[in-house]
Amino acid sequence: MIDAEGNQVGVVPISRALSMAEEKKLDLVNVSPNANPPVCKILDYGKYKYDALKKEKESKKKQKVINVKEIRLTPSIDKHDIEVKAKHANTFLKNGDKVKVSVRFRGRELGHTEIGKIVLDKFKELTEENGTVEKDSMMEGRNMIMFLLPKQD
Repeated sequence: MIDAEGNQVGVVPISRALSMAEEKKLDLVNVSPNANPPVCKILDYGKYKYDALKKEKESKKKQKVINVKEIRLTPSIDKHDIEVKAKHANTFLKNGDKVKVSVRFRGRELGHTEIGKIVLDKFKELTEENGTVEKDSMMEGRNMIMFLLPKQD
C-alpha cells in the first residue's frame, strides 16, 4: 500500500487500509490489481481521474494523423494524364499524407503486368522530389500497388 504522501507503507490488511483512507477523507484505489500482492494507493479518486483524462488529451494533441490518399492509374495512361496525377500526388505529399498509387488491370491487361510496372516507375520518377517509396510495386489481386511517404526535411 502507498499512502497519500507517496510513501510505501507495506503489506496492510484491507480493513486497516480502508480505515486509514477514511481518516484522511480520501479514497483507497487499487492501482495495480494484477500484481502479487495488489498495490493500493490512498488518494482523491476524482482528482486522479481528472489528471488521467488531462494526460490522455495532451498525448492526443501531440499525435499527428497521417491520411492515406489513393491515386488510380491504368496501364494505358497517357503522358499528360500521368503528369497531372503526379502533380496531385505531390500536393498530397507536401501536406504530409501518404499516397497509395494503384494500377488497375482489366481483361487482357492482366497478361502484361510489366506495363503497369513501367507506369509506376514513371510515376515514382515524377514524385521523387517530394516523396520516397515505402512499399515498392507489387501485385494485389487485379491491382499493382505502391506506397509513397512524404520526404522528411
